[in-house]
Amino acid sequence: MIHIENLEEGLPIFKALGSEVRIRLVQLLLENKEMNMNDLASHLGITNGALTSHVKKLEESGIVTIMNEHAGHGNQKVCRVNVDKILIDIIPEEEDSAANSYSINIPIGHYFNYSVYPTCGLSTSKKLIGEVDDPRFFAHPEHVNAQILWFGKGYIDYRIPNMLPPGNHLDQLIISFEIGSEAPGTNNDWPSDITFMLNRTRLGTWTSPGDFGDVRGMFTPGWWFPNWNQYGTLKMLVVNKKGTFIDGIKISDITTSRLDISSQDDITFRFQTQEPAVNVGGITLFGKEFGNYNQDIRVRVNYSPA
Repeated sequence: MIHIENLEEGLPIFKALGSEVRIRLVQLLLENKEMNMNDLASHLGITNGALTSHVKKLEESGIVTIMNEHAGHGNQKVCRVNVDKILIDIIPEEEDSAANSYSINIPIGHYFNYSVYPTCGLSTSKKLIGEVDDPRFFAHPEHVNAQILWFGKGYIDYRIPNMLPPGNHLDQLIISFEIGSEAPGTNNDWPSDITFMLNRTRLGTWTSPGDFGDVRGMFTPGWWFPNWNQYGTLKMLVVNKKGTFIDGIKISDITTSRLDISSQDDITFRFQTQEPAVNVGGITLFGKEFGNYNQDIRVRVNYSPA
């Protein structure tokens, strides 16, 4: 998902999509999952030089990814669509005023509590932390440096710093993260019902479609094992006075008014997958040095006087 917070920010994407040729190019990639440059040029009826210009605009906007083609097909480049949604804020929320908000990045290794079951593990961008499928290593001091972590069942808790000025209450909470399921190895068709909780209140559940491993993630280190988790999907969770939303789709009626968080309260956020659930398919979280998105867990808090 690409989140455009204002129209000016979206100009590169609007320009990239402002061409019938590039729209058809994206449609071809969606129909065929991925295609090499020669095949794309042939299907579009344009030269390879013209195609390169079109693909470059789509790549710069984050819509398309270019990769080396799989072994056995020469040195051709292949393209695939890199996003599933584009979310545009046409009218900014009043609560988004910089004077009444703060933002913070939380590295995925900075959890403070967990209960996980195999398959599981965690790694920095350079090496595994301990042994895989041994939950004890989630307590290893090096866990704070983790750039990817995964578990088949359980939960993991993060503390969101409460920087609300005295006398103010939480109006809106926005959390974005790259996430996927956790299958033994990888499996692009591996649904997992992932529940989000804030201060032990269940905000709602989203079903991850799979544990993606068909291609290497854009930021996944070169040494990483090719048959392990490669990338996830970027999701945006919003809790405000109207309810709780994932990528703009309402998942529950839990509001910030109901949560009633003031400057004196802890703010803890949980990712959870466990019984009872239709799909207990685990969780993989990606930091800025793994996956397709160069970010940690991003949090923005909007507040106003009580």
